[in-house]
Amino acid sequence: MKDNVNHPDHYNAGGYECITVMRELLTEEQMKGFCLGNALKYLWRAGKKGDFIEDVNKAQWYLDYIERMYMDA
Repeated sequence: MKDNVNHPDHYNAGGYECITVMRELLTEEQMKGFCLGNALKYLWRAGKKGDFIEDVNKAQWYLDYIERMYMDA
């Protein structure tokens, strides 16, 4: 089943998900900044490029990811 919020197909290559590789390569602060920036981007454009609710859900996904980073630390 297609999941454009949690596991978009276009962010997977060679058995790796982009966000997982980024987590390995970036520092914690860089990763937090990336996630906050993406959340802002999705809220800023919500409904302008596609589905409003999907954009809001994507923003929430990045905010939740930051929370998971803290929980894993």
